[in-house]
Amino acid sequence: MRQLHGVVVGGGMVGAACAAALARQGWQVTVIEAGTVGGGSTAAGMGHLVVMDDSPAQLALTSLSLELWEALVPHLPAQADYRRCGTLWIASDEEELFAVHPKQQQYLSTGRQATVLDTGELSRHEPSLRRGLAGALRVPDDAVVYAPVVARFLLERAGADVQHGEVIALEDRVVRLKDGRRLGADLVVVAGGADASSLLSELPLRPRKGHLLITERTPLKVNHQLVELGYLKSAHGSEADSVAFNVQPRPTGQLLIGSSRQFGPVDKQIDWPLLRRMLDRAADFLPGLPNVSALRVWTGLRSASPDHLPIVGPHPDRPGIYLAVGHEGLGITTALATAELLRTYLTGEASPLPGVSLGLERFGAGEHHA
Repeated sequence: MRQLHGVVVGGGMVGAACAAALARQGWQVTVIEAGTVGGGSTAAGMGHLVVMDDSPAQLALTSLSLELWEALVPHLPAQADYRRCGTLWIASDEEELFAVHPKQQQYLSTGRQATVLDTGELSRHEPSLRRGLAGALRVPDDAVVYAPVVARFLLERAGADVQHGEVIALEDRVVRLKDGRRLGADLVVVAGGADASSLLSELPLRPRKGHLLITERTPLKVNHQLVELGYLKSAHGSEADSVAFNVQPRPTGQLLIGSSRQFGPVDKQIDWPLLRRMLDRAADFLPGLPNVSALRVWTGLRSASPDHLPIVGPHPDRPGIYLAVGHEGLGITTALATAELLRTYLTGEASPLPGVSLGLERFGAGEHHA
């Protein structure tokens, strides 16, 4: 019996997870990556594994993803730096603290733990935060991971054939590369991050630029991934440039600082005024931060869909193409659930997310462009 062959376009976290899903079903897998494995959008993410509740679909997708991550953890190499540090969603005032309670109920409804902290409890958990914050929602099972290592691990474990090259066209079950190569496949999985819409112009995706900064090792103590509740407003925005307080403790004693969001720019140049705003915002929550030296600043592009959910499923108009794109800032968290959806598509099993539609069809005929 002939072994089926799948080509995955993109060697980031989503592409690697999809390649692993194909391999588990006995497929021969080729991955095409223009840069280094995990070096694109994956390297521009914070590696925050987080349940998000912006919509019922997002809550279901991220909850499933965290379950799959927890199953994968025992197999990860130490270099993946996985740590279940939890997330603190920080309320600056009583109005934000009031909004924490329905958020807590959302988490509890999916079986995730979530505890509301008052101002004193918040100070005891995170003494480096400024005084006077109203409280927080603590989600202890959220985690952080160094995703580029995980992407490489998944591809090696899957036995995938990773080929360097730039895909310039998708034809009838054929992938055409810039250097003239043509690869035939039974299924092509498009997981190309911000570049996906250059191959399939009908995808309603647009790039979203973000900045990250990592500090030198510092005695400034941070125990959880710290995120202001205002981050959600920033993440939902689709037009104006925005920043939000989002700081992650690294196992090395460094701090990884985000976050910024910009629609429009497609280059990776650092926007220094926006970076200044991002750091000022972080220092407003962590008064000791201006005394810490920065080690490196970088940017990355992610692809965003109109409803901020990924597009996952077979292409409705292009047989032989499966879409795994548009994950925006949740690609690392949701990569494993994306791969599980691919696996159930291959096997014909029922979706692990009943009632959730992530396919391109949800945008309607003639309304594909963002």
